Amino acid sequence: MLHDRLFYSAPSRILFGNGVRRDLAPLLARQGFRHGLIVTDRFFTEKSPIIEELRGLLREHGITSSVSAEGEPDPSVALCLKVQGHVRGSGELDRIDHLIAVGGGSNIDLAKVLSLTLKYGGEPEDYIGEGRIPGKPLPLVAIPTTAGTGSEITAGAILVKHDSDTKVAVMANDLRPAVAVVDPELTLSCPPRVTADAGLDALTHAIESYLTIDSPQFDRQGEADPAYTGRNAMTMLFAAESVRLCFRHLPAAMRDGTNLEARTGMAYGSLFAGLSYASAGLNGVHALAYALAGLTHATHGSTNAVFLPYVMDALRPVRQAELAEIARMAGETGGDDAALALRAVERTRELVEMAGIPTTLPGFGVREEQIEPLARNGIAVARLTRAFPIQPADAAYRRIVANAFSGRLGDAG
Repeated sequence: MLHDRLFYSAPSRILFGNGVRRDLAPLLARQGFRHGLIVTDRFFTEKSPIIEELRGLLREHGITSSVSAEGEPDPSVALCLKVQGHVRGSGELDRIDHLIAVGGGSNIDLAKVLSLTLKYGGEPEDYIGEGRIPGKPLPLVAIPTTAGTGSEITAGAILVKHDSDTKVAVMANDLRPAVAVVDPELTLSCPPRVTADAGLDALTHAIESYLTIDSPQFDRQGEADPAYTGRNAMTMLFAAESVRLCFRHLPAAMRDGTNLEARTGMAYGSLFAGLSYASAGLNGVHALAYALAGLTHATHGSTNAVFLPYVMDALRPVRQAELAEIARMAGETGGDDAALALRAVERTRELVEMAGIPTTLPGFGVREEQIEPLARNGIAVARLTRAFPIQPADAAYRRIVANAFSGRLGDAG
């Protein structure tokens, strides 16, 4: 990729390794932090020792902390306002000099928005869109407990709007956590379904960013500090390694959650996927998955997973060589790129089926008359649709949804 137009942004510090969470407190003390707000949910305060362990380590290094355990899946604007009000009413706002998010992507996204509203006031909707934040937010530490979302790397926070199922994004490079702490030991407690959902989310991030629009063709819309910029040589290196790791380790992690080697492999896979898509960006899979989630309220990982093979299939005419490489990353051999590209699609769908996730839309309760509205709602996610490698995307999206309904593969259009 000799003609890249590379713009890359990532957290300033990434800690990775089993037990590495214990290295966080001395790092924060070295940076001069004194009081943190831990943003999590009741599972971690009531059924896990993680929060108390973390608070103890912070105290040992002279850092006090308070806890908000109000996190929920798919955080809404209303939830952000509620937590914001509770923190302001606690009398501790003036003491807070950093936030620590513990949990899945939903808790990290909630903390990202709070890092803005607690410092600058206003409502979350004031910041929806790209580049609308007034300045640097409160520093955020992200400690993911799943291997999938990559939120500890990304510049975005996804929220559900008031009185609707519509998901919107607050996007700015300064929202990327100041410190990402990726400790595979924290994923050992994930049940098989969460492991599957998160793992397929990571694989989607890797494959989608590996196939997305090239950086010179990406429309930055005049943004001087863009969050997404299309794929480039650096993002493709991270994506390729993530694909290899996910195909190698996700089946074992789903079979045996205590398999630390598999958990570590998936933690690396999720991290590398984040380091790819958080710069390259995403496109059709996520656009259509958001539409499906709005219709069915199914989990993010599962709505991505059902569309992923069909989006890959639709891209075979323009991404055959890359799809052939994905097949080789999954363990396939051979020199026929056309056959390997189709095999990459099939292998991906086989992995989705192995995870116990429906491989067609009727498995989510979708009816035939909902095909067109689903496609239309996916097309409407402009920030993702404009990055789809086939433009205009409308006909491809409609074919993808129809094929995902019928289960048809091999229809590249």
